[in-house]
Amino acid sequence: MSVLSLPRPRGFKMTFWRFAFGVLFALFLYVTFMRFTRGLGATTHLSDHFPWGVWIGFDILCGVGLAAGAFTLMATVHLFNIKRFEPIVRPTLLTGYLGYVFVCIGLLYDLGQPWRIWHAMVYWNEHSVMFEVAWCVMLYTTVLTLEFSHIIFERLGMTSMTRLMHFINTPLVILGVLLSTLHQSSLGTMYLIVPEKLHPFWYTPALPLLFYISAIGAGLGMVIVESYLSGRAFGRELEMDLLEPLGRVMMVVLGIYGVLRLDLLFHAGMLGQVFKPIYESRMFLLEFVTGVVAPLAILSFPRVRASKPGLVIGGLFAVLGFILYRLNVSITGLERSSGTHYVPSWMEMTVSVGLVAIGFVLFAMAVRYLPIFPAHEHAAPARGRGRGH
Repeated sequence: MSVLSLPRPRGFKMTFWRFAFGVLFALFLYVTFMRFTRGLGATTHLSDHFPWGVWIGFDILCGVGLAAGAFTLMATVHLFNIKRFEPIVRPTLLTGYLGYVFVCIGLLYDLGQPWRIWHAMVYWNEHSVMFEVAWCVMLYTTVLTLEFSHIIFERLGMTSMTRLMHFINTPLVILGVLLSTLHQSSLGTMYLIVPEKLHPFWYTPALPLLFYISAIGAGLGMVIVESYLSGRAFGRELEMDLLEPLGRVMMVVLGIYGVLRLDLLFHAGMLGQVFKPIYESRMFLLEFVTGVVAPLAILSFPRVRASKPGLVIGGLFAVLGFILYRLNVSITGLERSSGTHYVPSWMEMTVSVGLVAIGFVLFAMAVRYLPIFPAHEHAAPARGRGRGH
C-alpha cells in the first residue's frame, strides 16, 4: 500500500465526544496520580477480605477474553488458509493487540507493588498458576507486537523488514494460537484453587474449558461489534459476507458453551437452584440469558442474522453476556464466602472506563495513519473530502 493512499490529518474540531474524552482523560490522570502516590486503600474499595475487584474482573479477565478474536481469525486465515476473511484480519489484530497492551497496563494498577511485575521473569515458581498466566500473557503480547510490526514496517516503506515478518508470520501465528489457548484456559484455572469460596453456580473443575470456549464465542462477537463501530466511525460498509458466517460459527460455539454449562450444573445438583430468589441465581440468569439465550434466539433466524441490526445486536449480547460471566466468577461468586458486598469506587471505574476510551482513541489513530483497512477504503473518504472543499 502506498503511503499516499492513507488519509491526511484534518484540522482539529471540538465535538461532544472529544470534550467528553478530555474530561474523562483528566479524571483518569488524577486517579492514576492518586493510585501510585497514595496506594490501593485510598483509591479502591478492596480489602483483605475482598482483594480482587473490577480491575481484575473487567480489565484483566474480560480484556484478555474479548481479544480472543485475534488468535481465532489469525488461525482461520493463516493456518486454515481461508483467505476470504483476510480483509478483517488487520482491524481484529489491532483490537487484540490494544486489548493485551491495556491488560498489562491495567494489571499495574491492581498490583500492590507494580514495580515488581518483572519478577515472574526471574523468580520462577512453576507450581503457581499465576506464573503460567504471567508468562503466557507476556509471550503472547510479544507475539502480537511482532505480528503488528508488519503493518508499521509496511507503513514506513521498510520492504526488507516487511518481507522478514511475512516470512516468519506462520510460525508466529502457530505460537500465538498455542499461547492464547494456554492462558485463556489458565485464567479459569486460577479459580480452581478456591473451591470452598467460589459459589457452586460458577465453580466447576471444567472452569478452564469454559473460559476457553466462552472466550472464542465472545471474541467472534467482538469482531462483529468492532466492525460495526469502526464502520460507523470511518464511513465503511459492514462486511456482511464475512461477518454473517462468523455469526453462524458464534452460534455453534455459544450453543456448545450453553449446553456444557447446564450439564455441569445438572451433575453438580445446582440446576434446580437456578430459579431460587437469591442474589447469585439472579446474576446467573442475567448472565446466561444475556450471553447465551438472547444471541442464540436472535441469530437462529437466517433473515435476522443476515441483517446488519440483527447480527450486531446478537454479537453485542454475546459480548455483554461474556462480561457478566467473568464478573460473576471474579466478584459475584466470591462475595458470599467473603462476607462482604463489593462495589467498586468511582476511581476504580474511572480507570477501567478510561482504559477503554484510550483504546478507542488509539484504534482511531491507527486506522487513520496505518494501513489497517484495504487501500480503497482509505482513498474513498479522502477523495470525498477533496470534492467537498
